[in-house]
Amino acid sequence: MTSEFVISIAERSVWVILLAAGPLLIVALLTGLAVSIFQATTQIQEQTLAFVPKIIAVMVAIVFFGPWMLSYVTNYASEIFSNLSRYIG
Repeated sequence: MTSEFVISIAERSVWVILLAAGPLLIVALLTGLAVSIFQATTQIQEQTLAFVPKIIAVMVAIVFFGPWMLSYVTNYASEIFSNLSRYIG
């Protein structure tokens, strides 16, 4: 196993993590931005107003993106496990 091969596996793993977590992070970012704009325009500075909408939005995003995220990560894991003999040998 060469160092280039290990680096390529690590690079692919980072990309899988970023692509799987990306939709949830984008939803949380956009929700936080919308709540911040709402708080700035109405001058409501309630602390829970920043967290509750983000939690709800991320939970809804998990319902929509969850199956895709699960299949993407499990496909990558099965690819790693199926090629394990090639990686080690």
